[in-house]
Amino acid sequence: MDADVVVVGNGPIGATLSVLLARRGWRVTVLERRPRPYKLPRATSFDGETARLLAGTGIGPDLDRITAPANGYQWRTAAGETLLDIAFTTAGPYGWPDANTMHQPALEELVAARASALPGVTVLRGHEVVGIDDGDGRVEVTVVTDDDATRTLSARWVVGCDGANSFVRHHLDVPVTDLGFSYEWLLCDVELREPREFVPTNVQICDPARPTTLVGSGPGRRRWEFMRLPGESTAELNRDETAWRLLAPFGVTPDTATLLRSTTYIFQARWAEQWRVGHVLLAGDAAHLMPPFAGQGMCSGIRDVVNLAWKLDLTLRGLAAESILDTYTEERRAQAREAILASVQLGRVICVTDPAAAAERDATVLANRRGRPPARPEPAKPLPVGLLHRRRGADAAEPPAGAVVPQGRVGLRGRTGLFDDVVGRGFVLLTTDDPRAALGEERLSFLADLDAHVVRLLPPGSAPEEDGVVDVDDVYRPYLAGFAATSLLVRPDYHVFGAAGDRGGVAALVDDLRDQLRAAVPAGAPHRAG
Repeated sequence: MDADVVVVGNGPIGATLSVLLARRGWRVTVLERRPRPYKLPRATSFDGETARLLAGTGIGPDLDRITAPANGYQWRTAAGETLLDIAFTTAGPYGWPDANTMHQPALEELVAARASALPGVTVLRGHEVVGIDDGDGRVEVTVVTDDDATRTLSARWVVGCDGANSFVRHHLDVPVTDLGFSYEWLLCDVELREPREFVPTNVQICDPARPTTLVGSGPGRRRWEFMRLPGESTAELNRDETAWRLLAPFGVTPDTATLLRSTTYIFQARWAEQWRVGHVLLAGDAAHLMPPFAGQGMCSGIRDVVNLAWKLDLTLRGLAAESILDTYTEERRAQAREAILASVQLGRVICVTDPAAAAERDATVLANRRGRPPARPEPAKPLPVGLLHRRRGADAAEPPAGAVVPQGRVGLRGRTGLFDDVVGRGFVLLTTDDPRAALGEERLSFLADLDAHVVRLLPPGSAPEEDGVVDVDDVYRPYLAGFAATSLLVRPDYHVFGAAGDRGGVAALVDDLRDQLRAAVPAGAPHRAG
């Protein structure tokens, strides 16, 4: 075959997936209809969990060069009263700042450079997919090139990361749930001529005369968005002179900034009900779209492909049945649906243009939050369903199963740094006990087949040991204690598979993971990437 996996679309989601798979040794061909990279930003930020996931591609050391941490997020009334106040920190629970503003083309350049350094990635630009034929163990993808030639490529799996108007989704003809919640906004990206400090970084102005958004979009750049009002034409709004008129009250003029882009867009709220049909899958905007108010669009797409990459890897290696990929839809659709519903709820608060309704909203919210200090961001949403450990006879997983494990600094063999960098990524069994005594050779061999890291956790200040990791920031031991646990089994996407409080429990954790992965592994399947 031409590739193990064909990825359709080379935006940040498709590019990230290609790197994650190639780092595991697989041959990936990326098909992109645009002949050149798109040079304008779409997303403007990502959260701390997403920063951790992006670091898994190998670009972590360069992220601070193209990002700027956000210091807060406020919603304000037209009169400037604070309806919602969230304070961000640069030391978030996942080892990265809570919120990171960025210039999306710069992020894509980082991921592209990483992909170009991996021998398994082939990016074909000017290749538009026009057909997909999912046969017996082989998917054939037909493309038309920018010189009107027709070409067919083959792969074991195809993943559509081809955006809101996804050809792959239309080809699969899967049901789509559309909440029918959409508004048109004018988007203005600017580059400031002189440094300016914005506190907080991100603001929603809930003014019925014109709901307005102000956000950071990387070093030296900002975005303003203005809602189209009832009776206002798109043509009237979508003019540079309109943009400058709306930006002027914020001190943004042709003398102080360069207008990089001014265009209208309509957000949507929808998700595909099926993300896998045979050997073809969906991810990112091809699978879900959401209003921008929670800043979770691109973040959700990155979560999609991180979830998908390790499951595809195990399937390709013959260490898991293809049915494991059904948990991809189950897990990520549930999380994306929750993010979409939350974004719609925020949008219904913000997109109010009736003065009486806005006054009632303001009075209610101000009364409820009076005297409260700034809030902290909510932790990453746990997985409610999917590939998780459940006690015998239980219908649902027990916490912390499904939660995203925090990240702190650890020490190992004279090196101190973030856990993911020092210990490594992939499956992790983290325990305060002696793992060899708890597991035995057969279970340890299974974990070795998964390239899992088996880690014995030592208290802060401990003397270094060959097989022990020192909990330098005292993050992991209190986390374990909060669940009366001595061990955690963590998935490659940092979601906890399950926790155990004794040696018998940790053995049961490993056995359950093995049983769920090996439910129907085909006989004679290969065990390593080619």
